[in-house]
Amino acid sequence: MRLLTITAILSAAVLCIAGPAGAQAAGSADAKAAKRVDPKWKAPRTPWGHPDISGTWTTDDMRGIPMSRDVKRYGTRQHLTDEEFAARAKQRQAARDVDDARTGTFRNEEGTRDFSYTSMVIDPPDGRVPPTTPAARARPRQGGSFGVGPWEKIQDFSLYDRCITRGAIGSFMPAVYGNGARIVQTPNAIVITYEMIHDTRIIPLDSKPALGSNIQLWMGDARGHWEGDTLVVESSNFTDRTAVGGSPHSTQLRLTERFTRIDPEMIDYEITVNDPLTFTRPWTMRLTITQQPDYEIYEYACHEGNHAMRNALSAERAYEKAAAEAKEKGVPPPERVFERVNGADRAR
Repeated sequence: MRLLTITAILSAAVLCIAGPAGAQAAGSADAKAAKRVDPKWKAPRTPWGHPDISGTWTTDDMRGIPMSRDVKRYGTRQHLTDEEFAARAKQRQAARDVDDARTGTFRNEEGTRDFSYTSMVIDPPDGRVPPTTPAARARPRQGGSFGVGPWEKIQDFSLYDRCITRGAIGSFMPAVYGNGARIVQTPNAIVITYEMIHDTRIIPLDSKPALGSNIQLWMGDARGHWEGDTLVVESSNFTDRTAVGGSPHSTQLRLTERFTRIDPEMIDYEITVNDPLTFTRPWTMRLTITQQPDYEIYEYACHEGNHAMRNALSAERAYEKAAAEAKEKGVPPPERVFERVNGADRAR
């Protein structure tokens, strides 16, 4: 415990020394945030005096920002230069032009602002997710529908495939669509409902004791408090069946989230990950969640017994039957056909 405390203090010190590691690009949304334009700007208050972070927010504006930094190109810089930012803004506008003209289910939600962040990870100073431990590297990874199969049973699919959860952090990471969250406040709690997979976290703000260590939850057991204008949420009691930073974490995971409203339409959201059984050191990433014009959260009609599971498993049974019939005839089994999806082979 003492070692973890010292590590946390050193990490905080590094952040204080390193940040912001270069000024924001002049035309970026991060440079235009009200709190940065006027350090005396104050977030609106609820009727009971807490900073108001309620509303509908998305991470759509974080699309195009890598999680880990290109160190050779940016070193320890957290922000692009004006010239680099101009190139990114041009690239993002081209992406919006393409997606605005696209129809269908998988039209990307591109957001409306451009940020000058070189990476989401801000600590370590190199902006990269730390290496995993040998024990973590030995853990099995669940590829689900992004793997090559075969899929014998429901449990061969990921929790995401099964419409159960994307995890406490994964639920707010920018994806193709569905990047919204609704935040509701009361004097004694914060409630966050995520758009995709429709998880809801209820975060008490009182001194209610933490759950016993034998109780493990998909989203962890969260407790919140205010530090000035920042909501601090500390979570523990996770299962070991979700992932963070691209790696399955352990039950020792501890998350510290910080929500700070910096603009009428922006909240800086920092997440510190501390899991000594998975990562070689604690690390922190930062996203800025924003409000978008006319953004509405619709029902995400996904349930554990969804049709995709039934269809995938019935197709696997059909293949097994065809393979068995081929074996009886003394001929090769039917060929499996694969396609590339997000860099991985997937049977179809």
